[in-house]
Amino acid sequence: MTTGSDVILERMMTLHPKVIDLTLARVERLLQALCNPERAIPPVIHIAGTNGKGSTQAMIRAGLEAGGDKVHAYTSPHLARFHERIRLAGELISEELLTQLLDESVTANGPDEITFFEITTCAAFLAFARVPADWTLLEVGLGGRLDATNVIDTPRLTIITPVSLDHQAFLGDTVAAIAGEKAGIIKRGVPVIVGPQSEEGLAVIEAKAARMGAPAWIFGQQWNVWEERGRLVYQDENGLLDLPLPNLPGPHQVQNAGAAIAALRLLGRDEAACEAAVTRAFWPARMQRLRRGPLVDLAPTVELWLDGGHNPAGGEAVAATLARMPKRETHLICGMLNTKDVTGYMRPLAPQVTKLHAVSIPGEKNTLPAELTRDAARAAGIAAETAGSVAEALAGIAATSPDARVLICGSLYLAGTVLRENG
Repeated sequence: MTTGSDVILERMMTLHPKVIDLTLARVERLLQALCNPERAIPPVIHIAGTNGKGSTQAMIRAGLEAGGDKVHAYTSPHLARFHERIRLAGELISEELLTQLLDESVTANGPDEITFFEITTCAAFLAFARVPADWTLLEVGLGGRLDATNVIDTPRLTIITPVSLDHQAFLGDTVAAIAGEKAGIIKRGVPVIVGPQSEEGLAVIEAKAARMGAPAWIFGQQWNVWEERGRLVYQDENGLLDLPLPNLPGPHQVQNAGAAIAALRLLGRDEAACEAAVTRAFWPARMQRLRRGPLVDLAPTVELWLDGGHNPAGGEAVAATLARMPKRETHLICGMLNTKDVTGYMRPLAPQVTKLHAVSIPGEKNTLPAELTRDAARAAGIAAETAGSVAEALAGIAATSPDARVLICGSLYLAGTVLRENG
């Protein structure tokens, strides 16, 4: 069913000839026309990085909310509905309020060019300024330095999760260049928490923090985290925490949890908040087990998972997660965008996978055709074939391997389609 917000969002897609055009000028202009709502929002924790932003944000939110705080959160892209991007004091934005704020933003923008992400970010700031809360968690959309969210002069805290190669067309073709863009969220005098980084990425981030006089809390220096005997152990200058492993699956979530715990500790939160961060967080399409819905009904004995990772680091994270699971015949149903390093994503997965079933992402103009996804899988050493849809692939797997593990993967856009269809 088409809603009022759907109509306005569709119109917003036409306000700029490019989907991505990085600059802060248009956002600053519109925010000024809206009386600068970004200056009236609750204290901001700003999160950038290539992988782990959403999971880290979800854990921080769980930790803060466990102590009774009200938390706004902004994330992108959405999976099933746009409303997922804007969470107000813990609840997804209502259709009525979203429609009102989008309409207000379009009116204030007038005839000027502005990208979809820029104008919707301004609408989010309006929402955050008008609904009372204790904190605002802002996830960067792309990069950091020129991202539409990077208009907060003095956040309470910034966080940079692991940086790796992705979006090279916009951010640069080396990890150092990309780290420089991510480090653009570091503000003068504001503490920055830095997750695990490559040597070249860390050097860039440390140099920027030093120039800005920003106290840096760096993984392996000011804080550390590791798994030991089925527990998560976190250590910093204030002592050691022995916590349960994250409820979000995968060994990479230990590092994300470490950054979240470092943030909570820096904000003066206690061990109970840190435990809530690792045990209560929920983040869809990050190794999410699907347990009900039409797709599950189609293959009831199959163990069905969903993940939206889409770059080489994401492939490594999924592979490490699969390697830790009980041995089982494992099939991938994979659809990817034509802007991604497809072979780089698939190569680490090859040892863990029985077969890949390639699909095109429905309704996505930048989908990689299923045939090319299949060919990339074969080049990475994975047996592969094409399928007309996720449902067709799943039915075929269930018919021949009813006890298999199936992971639908390769793109957040494919994950969104699956969540809508399986809802």
